[in-house]
Amino acid sequence: MKQLVNAFLAILIVAFGLMFLASRLNSAEGYTGGNTLTIYNWGDYIEPELLKQFEEETGITVIYQTFDSNEAMLTKVEQGGTTFDVVVPSDYAIAKMREEKLLLPLDHSKIPNLANIDPQFMDLSFDPGNLYSVPYFWGTVGIIYNPEMTEGIDFSSWDSLWDSRLNNNIFLVDGAREVMGMALNSLHYSVNDRNEDHLQEALAKLNKLSPNVKAIVGDEVKMLLANEEAAVGIVWSGDASEIMDENDKLDYVVPEEGSNKWFDNMVIPRTAANVEGAHKFIDFMLRPDVAAKNAEYVGYSTPNVPGLALLPEDISGDTRFYPPAEITDRLEVYDNLGKRMLAHYNELFLKFKMNKK
Repeated sequence: MKQLVNAFLAILIVAFGLMFLASRLNSAEGYTGGNTLTIYNWGDYIEPELLKQFEEETGITVIYQTFDSNEAMLTKVEQGGTTFDVVVPSDYAIAKMREEKLLLPLDHSKIPNLANIDPQFMDLSFDPGNLYSVPYFWGTVGIIYNPEMTEGIDFSSWDSLWDSRLNNNIFLVDGAREVMGMALNSLHYSVNDRNEDHLQEALAKLNKLSPNVKAIVGDEVKMLLANEEAAVGIVWSGDASEIMDENDKLDYVVPEEGSNKWFDNMVIPRTAANVEGAHKFIDFMLRPDVAAKNAEYVGYSTPNVPGLALLPEDISGDTRFYPPAEITDRLEVYDNLGKRMLAHYNELFLKFKMNKK
């Protein structure tokens, strides 16, 4: 009899163990409801301690997942297999999500800290009136370079990248909008140009850049540049800040012809399971102390005015990452080009990459 009882207890323990494991796996995939919040953000794009702080202050359990491109994020949100409560897409992706009715309108009365956002970062073309999104971080696309490896080259113009002294010495980010935008800017065209002649001109100019391009890479560009595997890179400003923290020989500049001014904003997908919690999280992230702590950890530029005032002067006063209006006024936000034109940009970028090979 005792053996039967022990066997029964063992079966119960295994069964409860399997149930617990299944519950944990479901939680990790974001399938749970109740008092949880599933956040979908870029990799390494939040101060981890802030997630714990939010959980302690609200009693809401956070499930945190990451993506590495807007396209990957869009695919997952469109498929709807996982329920996300807060997502952090970029400007043009927000416009696309609005068009496809993937977002819930925000209740601004539940986000009082929205008043902390600098008005210049509100009411932009990708979301007029901020009906669906609120700013998280912003930044620029520019040139990071190592003065000790570039023989005094002046990088204040995009055209400097075509200098023959940079042969096999440039890393490009693997982004069609960024690379095509750089080529278009170098020709004094818009980063949102739809003129076919201009686009072909940009591709031809990119092909001439090929001998100088060492590789077209993803996130590893930060490690490669910090380790001086090349002298120059085209990167986002936040990545530049991180690279320069690792290697203080490097410098960063936004070329005078213009560039992209980008935004990553917080949104609530239409399929969100915890809309109330999502609003609480968004408002929490817009608190000045939280925004400052996040900006100091991540290295990207905060749009939060009182949060910026809390940052050390060597960060808030660095005009490479908090440029004055005379620079930001000549920068452009990416428009949503539409499926066909975006596909065309991707096709031209692929042709450039194939030519590079």
